[in-house]
Amino acid sequence: MNESLSLPVLPTPPAEAGERIAQVTPPHRARLIASGIVLLLLWYAAYQAIAPLADFLTYSVLHLTKDTPIGSAVSFFFYEVPKVLLLLLLIVFAVGVVRSFFTPEKTRQMLAGKRESVGNILAALLGVVTPFCSCSAVPMFIGFVTAGVPLGVTFSFLVSAPMVNEVALALLFGLFGWKVAALYAGTGLLIALVAGWVIGRLKLESWVEPWVYAIPAGDAGGSLAKLSWVDRIEAGKAAVKEIVGKVWPYVIVGIAVGAGIHGWVPANFMAGIMGKQAWWSVPLAVLIGIPMYSNAAGIIPVVQALLGKGAALGTVLAFMMSVIGLSLPEFVILRKVLKPKLIAVFAGVVGAGILIVGTIFNLVL
Repeated sequence: MNESLSLPVLPTPPAEAGERIAQVTPPHRARLIASGIVLLLLWYAAYQAIAPLADFLTYSVLHLTKDTPIGSAVSFFFYEVPKVLLLLLLIVFAVGVVRSFFTPEKTRQMLAGKRESVGNILAALLGVVTPFCSCSAVPMFIGFVTAGVPLGVTFSFLVSAPMVNEVALALLFGLFGWKVAALYAGTGLLIALVAGWVIGRLKLESWVEPWVYAIPAGDAGGSLAKLSWVDRIEAGKAAVKEIVGKVWPYVIVGIAVGAGIHGWVPANFMAGIMGKQAWWSVPLAVLIGIPMYSNAAGIIPVVQALLGKGAALGTVLAFMMSVIGLSLPEFVILRKVLKPKLIAVFAGVVGAGILIVGTIFNLVL
């Protein structure tokens, strides 16, 4: 679903990886810490310079007028592009380091043999921090099934992994604050838990393609060799190169769309289409979001612009979750291991959860 925001799976650590930990000498550690502090200071200085630079380019270089549609749109674009990209650089590096502690093999090992109730909770939480993308949906599904992970627990993971995207979570925190980020994370995890529980209760194992169960279980543990901090920093750098290198066009397109909304859509116009009073706004937002193929970094600037023009928070969250959590490319890939009936159940349960969450938020917020 969210392939361009998923981290590359780390290669198996070499046998001597544990030995390299002892080779990171105190002077080497001090240089790493000093380099990190210098880079953070440079990042902070660049971040603080964004607003005056955007104003300078818009009003001094291009001579656009403030409070005009084109002036507002261009200023928004010049401000948001470096802001989101700088946030992505920092966030993706940190996430890459964190994800070096979690491999798909270790995840399967943690989930195998767990009771279903405990497994659903653990799977939903692990989905947030484990490498996952649409291209890895099939091997991850096969690995879970052959390791003895119940089908419902597997779906809790499959829903949580793309929907509660840690990059999206960090961007939401940076752009909107902790309350919106917490709402996104909490509701996404709740949908993953409920979807997994419902699918587990329905006993739909016969709707998985038979060849999946014929695959030998093999070794679900994989290599658990430790990585040194040098390896983990390299994993963070590799994540930046892999993810930011892929998503920056989506970011620019998303911000361009947001800039158009910001500049030309009249204030509170979206309230009539995506506001609390329009009962059909949440279903419409979900239907619009499903066929869209985007990632969190590309859709969040659009979300920001919609909220600024009067769209309701519940409707916008439903739209974002449908784009991230329900996408046609993901269904096409999962068709290799799931029968159409199970894909329909999966889409229906998750879609219903998104509809309920969006509607409740619009009623109580």
